[in-house]
Amino acid sequence: AQEAIAKAFLAEDQLRKWAAKYAITADQKEETVGIVMAGNIPLVGFHDFLCSFISGYRVQVKLSDKDQFVFPYLISQLQKIEPSLKERIQFVPKLGQFDRVIATGSNNTARYFEAYFGKYPHIIRRNRNGVAVLSGEETDEELKALGEDIFTYFGLGCRNVSKLYVPQGYDFEPLLNVFHEWRQLQNHPKYKNNFDYHYALLTVNREHFLSNGAIILRKDKALLSHIAGLYYEHYTDLADVQIELHQRREEIQLIAAKPGLLSLDTKNFGEAQQPGLMDYADGVDTMNWLVGL
Repeated sequence: AQEAIAKAFLAEDQLRKWAAKYAITADQKEETVGIVMAGNIPLVGFHDFLCSFISGYRVQVKLSDKDQFVFPYLISQLQKIEPSLKERIQFVPKLGQFDRVIATGSNNTARYFEAYFGKYPHIIRRNRNGVAVLSGEETDEELKALGEDIFTYFGLGCRNVSKLYVPQGYDFEPLLNVFHEWRQLQNHPKYKNNFDYHYALLTVNREHFLSNGAIILRKDKALLSHIAGLYYEHYTDLADVQIELHQRREEIQLIAAKPGLLSLDTKNFGEAQQPGLMDYADGVDTMNWLVGL
């Protein structure tokens, strides 16, 4: 996560190009942005902090209990470079005395966020999922890159690909062969417990599924698969897939596909877990929201 942030967010040339797209003034604002950070993956709230900081706001951060240590350490290093930042970045057990808020959580916690923060200018994020659309002509290298999108932060991130759309008659054998490289995840107790449970359940219920010892593939219309599982759905016309993805856009964080396969915005295979500065969560341009307020 730190390496991805260093390469994608903090390279000076990229930062300058990104900031130049917005009407950011040199004046520091006296208003405070409160950020409720999620803890599903390491440093997942860094982009929200960066947007608030670059646009000149004071920042008040409520950390997740699951990700309490690395982000404050990074900020402590930043404050060594520029000591005055201690007055503009604050960690709190509960948000208070803020002017606007960015909160990330589950669909359930989002309801509480709406009730609590509704009177303030806000961005509230909910559950989303990553999907991939395959043509059947992917190379082993592309399938391996797709594996990174599926297995990295398995079961945790909204950018994890948990559903495949494949053409009718798709041959799963090459994909299963490539995905066998992640069989070491069977050494992870929670992953193995989920794999064994669902394997046994599907076998007892005599449901059709595919498996290679590393993952279970099952046909399902749902977007979010269980841990150690991956859902798929067949298509006969890519136009129908695009219509469905558009209709379900509020449930989808990203679409992975070969460049040019779809007319929708897509990510290349292997890039789902490497968002850039312009990859705003839920499609909401945080910087535009902050600068425009």
